[in-house]
Amino acid sequence: MRDAAATVERAARSILDSTLCKLELIIVDDGSADDSAAIVRQMNDPRLRLIQQDALGVCAAANRGAAEATAPVIARMDADDYSHPARLEKQLLLLHDSGADMVGCRVRIVDELGQAVESMRRYERWSNSLTEPGRIAAMRFVELPLVNPTLLARREVFELGCRDGAWPEDYDLCLRALGQGHTAAKVPEVLFDWIDSGNRLTRTDERYSPEAFDRCRRAHLLDGPLAGKTEVDMWGAGQAGKPWLSWLLAKGFTVRHIVEVSPKKIGTKIHDTPVISDTDLPPPDGTPLIIAVGAAGARELIEADLAQKGYTPGKDAWFVC
Repeated sequence: MRDAAATVERAARSILDSTLCKLELIIVDDGSADDSAAIVRQMNDPRLRLIQQDALGVCAAANRGAAEATAPVIARMDADDYSHPARLEKQLLLLHDSGADMVGCRVRIVDELGQAVESMRRYERWSNSLTEPGRIAAMRFVELPLVNPTLLARREVFELGCRDGAWPEDYDLCLRALGQGHTAAKVPEVLFDWIDSGNRLTRTDERYSPEAFDRCRRAHLLDGPLAGKTEVDMWGAGQAGKPWLSWLLAKGFTVRHIVEVSPKKIGTKIHDTPVISDTDLPPPDGTPLIIAVGAAGARELIEADLAQKGYTPGKDAWFVC
């Protein structure tokens, strides 16, 4: 936490009052200049431990908390959010029953007054739709599939560590974990209120900009599904697709085809790449298909089309937006 005097007690109480009673709550104060630490101290709960450090940043605070924890399973949250009473108990049960390495839950994204955040509705619906390990892994390049403050995971996941860089550290950690074969699941219940305040880092820091998310997903695509590949197919040549096409070409990939639904584009060439209709997409042959279509509802339609053609998202087809 940093300068969370207005919210930290509510957040901490939501953990201490949970149905999972046997726990240790570690609060890392990352150089607060307000009364945050004093508020935590006056809570006077033997299960609570306050650690204070200089203002070293979110990665250092997250890594410090994980290093100080002694349990084989670690959960996290932010100092302005609210964990529902049964969250930890149900996530821990799913972790053990499913054999997954990481577990999240469905969320409500609300403002400081508890009202739904309209600009986050699409992400909330998408994230909440991903509960099974296969789906979470398959859709990981669209966005962060597990809402970071809901994360409960085996110690090995946290020991991968958050890395400082020009991209979101939580997305980077998630992609590294999934890329290394760790599995993720999600409790199919809303057990967490994610408070989207105006001063949240995701709203104010360039590391959480759309460009930073692109840098992150592209780096992990190169290390993962595109590793050792020289040829790809693409779906989408619109506003979302063209930057991806340019990036793939700049990285030296040969783009065999661009799939489009616009009659005006089909039969033409974009950057010397032929544009074909979805009916002309060849069957899977080991060539990765990158799908960059940002229109609302398009992902679901494309996924249904791909299923008929024998493509499996997360195996030979990768949604990136």
